[in-house]
Amino acid sequence: MPTVDDILEHIGEFHFFQKQTFFFLALLSVAFTPIYVGIVFLGFTPDHRCLSPGVAELSQRCGWSLEEELNYTVPGHQGAGGAFTRQCRRFEVDWNQSALGCADPLARLATNRSHLPLVPCQHGWLYDWPGSSIVTEFNLVCSNSWKLDLFQSAVNVGFFIGSLGIGYTADRFGRKLCLLITILINAASGVLMAISPTYTWMLIFRLIQGLVSKAGWLIGYILITEFVGQGYRRTVGILYQAAFTVGLLVLAGVAYALPHWRWLQLLVSLPNFGFLLYYWCLPESPRWLISQNKSAQAIKIIKHIAEKNGKSLPASLQSLRPDEEVGEKLNPSFLDLIRTPQIRKHTLILMYNWFTSSVLYQGLIMYMGFAGGNVYLDFFYSALVEFPAALLIILTIDQIGRRYPWAWSNMVAGAACLASVFIPDDIQWLKVTIACLGRMGITMAYEMVCLVNAELYPTFIRNLGVLVCSSMCDLGGIITPFLVYRLTDIWHELPLVVFAVVGLIAGGLVLLLPETKGKALPETIDEAENMQRPRKNKEKTIYLQVKKLDIQPN
Repeated sequence: MPTVDDILEHIGEFHFFQKQTFFFLALLSVAFTPIYVGIVFLGFTPDHRCLSPGVAELSQRCGWSLEEELNYTVPGHQGAGGAFTRQCRRFEVDWNQSALGCADPLARLATNRSHLPLVPCQHGWLYDWPGSSIVTEFNLVCSNSWKLDLFQSAVNVGFFIGSLGIGYTADRFGRKLCLLITILINAASGVLMAISPTYTWMLIFRLIQGLVSKAGWLIGYILITEFVGQGYRRTVGILYQAAFTVGLLVLAGVAYALPHWRWLQLLVSLPNFGFLLYYWCLPESPRWLISQNKSAQAIKIIKHIAEKNGKSLPASLQSLRPDEEVGEKLNPSFLDLIRTPQIRKHTLILMYNWFTSSVLYQGLIMYMGFAGGNVYLDFFYSALVEFPAALLIILTIDQIGRRYPWAWSNMVAGAACLASVFIPDDIQWLKVTIACLGRMGITMAYEMVCLVNAELYPTFIRNLGVLVCSSMCDLGGIITPFLVYRLTDIWHELPLVVFAVVGLIAGGLVLLLPETKGKALPETIDEAENMQRPRKNKEKTIYLQVKKLDIQPN
């Protein structure tokens, strides 16, 4: 009996239906971008200082310029004491007293203003930015700055929990139903977050978005790879991730046009309601229907695909069997990932690389908010380099292999981070160039780990291996905000040093993995243990009960 792949060879592996479906699902990938990296704009932290009652009136009475006002009233404005003093401390002075003069008003209180006592900000802050972000609205600075870290960590906690459950729910209830439910919850929680009256409510809806948004993105990935033929799955998977990059470019433009976080959040959330129309546009996966012994429904959908592609389905191909038939059913266990030496090595290296890819990718994007340049242009330029990254993967994985491009991309990302530490700020073009090179490297590494992870495990623990290893990606995302925002308080370049170290280590560890180019996927523990030894590809005979005359030419 034929499989779905056998039938797709005759009705079209990537024809009109698959291209249309890819377009629909790629829009989901585009819409996922603001949730994954929107923190750059939603949580933008502009330069700020304590709001001191009486300063504005004194400045107006004396006719000070802004620079004079900052010089007279803000501690550490000339550089002494650092950013923390300038942004989180104020002079313990009553600025309403009439004894203060206009020329150096603090001179009468102390001959050296550094001797004046400083106190924390008690009346709020002033922000040097015409727009608004969750930072400026909820004052997530100074002693409350950890709440910004928590905001981004919350969505990654949601990613982690949602990713763990999506494999079961999509296999249990179907891809289409789960996709529509995640779309509805994602859209509703996004809009509710935009109108949240308090930080707590905003955090709750952010967590809910995390629970469903990445799960929906993964279902879209599963669906498009199940609708296309075997020869197109890898390319379609890479292009689906490239659609995420399109979302980066769109997000930069929308954020520039709408520098107010509530309007931005509302605008990027509302389109998700339109995806509910997929109820009529997308069918259920025939592969899932076959796995649930619903062959009649699967055949109906396959006929629909054939009609869309302008093909006819031969009568002899209308009996289906699952893509994989195994004689002895093996129950996967977490211990299988560490029981044998080679698979244990693969598991530990893959877990570290998933973790590293997430930390560097999200970390470099978050770090842009502190780089001091134009955050919109920097975000846009760094997003552009993801397109050549995807192209390089497509061109190299079947020619050079997986291991060396993957190791090279990690090392380039780490080296670029390290080089950025030593480039002076006045050579801005070089800093931007090196940053883009690092972004391209980590983008390649991120997409390569997605590809290679599944190729290193035997069939019966493949899904479990991908699930466990990729969960480190979300754990990395949970700690990244604290890593970036707290380390910059110690030394502005310290996050880059950390990124460089973990990236270079990741590249070296990749070289310890076997090359998977041109090798059949391992089916048993023994085959996975002996992947570094040459072995013959297992010949697979497919028995088709097909009459020659029934098959229509392509």
